[in-house]
Parts: sequence; C-alpha cells; structure tokens
Amino acid sequence: MRHRRGGYKLKRDIGSRNSLLKGLVTSVIEQERVITTIPKAKAIKPLVDHMITLAKRDTLHTRRQAAAFLETPASVKKLFDTLGTRFGQRSGGYTRIVRLGFRKGDGAEQAMIELVGSELVKRAADRAKRREERLKAQREGREPEEETQEEEEK
Repeated sequence: MRHRRGGYKLKRDIGSRNSLLKGLVTSVIEQERVITTIPKAKAIKPLVDHMITLAKRDTLHTRRQAAAFLETPASVKKLFDTLGTRFGQRSGGYTRIVRLGFRKGDGAEQAMIELVGSELVKRAADRAKRREERLKAQREGREPEEETQEEEEK
C-alpha cells in the first residue's frame, strides 16, 4: 500500500532530487519567479510555501531551519526581511503556477512558478524607475524620450 508516500520522484535518486529541489526553491525565493517543467513546479510549491511560513514566524530556530534548506545566505536574508513581512497577513497560497506551453526542444510542458504579488512589486519598481528618470530629465531641462532612445541604441 502507498499510504503517506506522496511526493514527486522526478526520475532522480534521492540525493539529486533533494539538490534539485533546494536549488529551485532558492531560485524562486531570490528571483520571485522561475520557469521550469510542470512536475518540478508542483514538487517545489509546498516547499516554497513552507519556507514562507517559517519566515512569518521569524525566530532563531526558523532562521536556522531555512538556512539549512536554502543554498545561499542572501536568499535566507531576503526570505526573512522582505517575504516574511510581505506575506505576514496572508494565511497560505503564497505561490502560483502558470502553464506556458510546450518547450521547443523536447516537448516538455513548461510552467512558471511565481510568488503571488510579485508582479505588483515589479510593476511598482518599474513605475518608480520611470518616474525617477522623468524627474531627472526635467531637472536637466530635456525631454525624457531622448534618454530612453539612447538606452535603446546601446
């Protein structure tokens, strides 16, 4: 019987599977979105959610648990400093899987796993950057389109 034997094997032995999952979870936390195959995305979704739940508690013990799983200290810092506070009022469902279609090389179905709300953070950052460029151009007494055209030529 298969009682309590859930999870995805991903056609790998236990060591390479754990290493793959740790790397993907670290990438999702650092970059807030990763494009991968659907089985891998489904395998890392509960792990990412668990890491964010640890970050919401923010004790020394949870920091050490996260540091033992994640691969870089920068990802642990980002997890506890930004993501833990961002999802503090949310009680679950921190990630979303979006299907993207089939990969050209081998036909594997691709998916993007991203943190919920990351698109709003990215848009706000882009909007602030454009506004700052516009204000800088106004201070220098020129049009903001000139600056964007110069960047496109580079």
